[in-house]
Amino acid sequence: MIKQYIPNIKQLLATPKKIVIVPHKNPDGDAIGSTLGLFHYLKKYNHNVSVITPNDYPNFLKWIPGESVILKHDSQTKQCETLIAEADIIFTLDFNAFHRTGNMEPILANSSALKIMIDHHQAPDDYATYMYSDVSMSSTCEMVYHFIDMLGHLNSIDANIATCLYTGIMTDTGSFRFSSTTSTTHNVVATLIEKGANNSQIHNNVYDTNSYNRLQLLGCALNNLKIVPEYKAAYITLSQEDLNKYNYTKGDTEGVVNYGLSLDGIVLAAIFIEDKQEGIIKISLRSKGNFSVNEMSRAHFDGGGHTNAAGGKSYLPLKDTVEKFISILPEYNKALNNA
Repeated sequence: MIKQYIPNIKQLLATPKKIVIVPHKNPDGDAIGSTLGLFHYLKKYNHNVSVITPNDYPNFLKWIPGESVILKHDSQTKQCETLIAEADIIFTLDFNAFHRTGNMEPILANSSALKIMIDHHQAPDDYATYMYSDVSMSSTCEMVYHFIDMLGHLNSIDANIATCLYTGIMTDTGSFRFSSTTSTTHNVVATLIEKGANNSQIHNNVYDTNSYNRLQLLGCALNNLKIVPEYKAAYITLSQEDLNKYNYTKGDTEGVVNYGLSLDGIVLAAIFIEDKQEGIIKISLRSKGNFSVNEMSRAHFDGGGHTNAAGGKSYLPLKDTVEKFISILPEYNKALNNA
């Protein structure tokens, strides 16, 4: 457990260090919120801190305090790799295996920097000197809050840190409705609001600003929604043609899979999104109860995540990927009907 190593980490952070903070590829609200929350915290103690994302992220996250400092590896490769090579410490947040960073995997794996993992996903790889891994946590942002608390610096949380951490907790809990939301989560959120997080404004910034094209794409997705009632499953497809028609931008499909899961009697929902540039079908899986989409994704779609929320990918064409999904449902029949 991380608590036994807190004295070591406190000593490590007692003098200024060159620190790089990295989230996973295609970072979401929890990834951006946790990295920037930790960034603001470490800057208070005179560390030289950089946040490097593997690639870009949705526009609805680009208002978060400190967002302008983020470097993107895919477009600022040389600068990012120099910082990683010179780093004393690398924090990896919201992922637990280097392959989740895409093209950043080799340079992170070969870096001699001390590594600290803070993450809440299942089955972590063993690459970090200090690992704070807890699958019971609602979000990595909640874990960063507890990490700061364990270091004895809860008083250092200001409005910027509170705003970053609130954003990630809110998005990763589905606005506090997922089962991972505990009484402790609510206590943490209450403290963050006291520290200056404007909860209603944060919600508006993330959820209540839509483009016309995004809503049209949502309509297309719902029109493509299909159900497989005998297996309590639903799925949505979006082809590259669909995305192009509605001028898709990163983040436009965020949360769309949940519409399938909202159907009465549905336990498993999936969305399959064609990405011809990467040559893959991107997959998001959601479930209710104890049905593990993490296990399904690991077994069939080269992915993983949580029991009720996971991602994956397929190198088959879109039609064949959907057929594969439908073909594996019988092996999960009992689990789906008992979820």
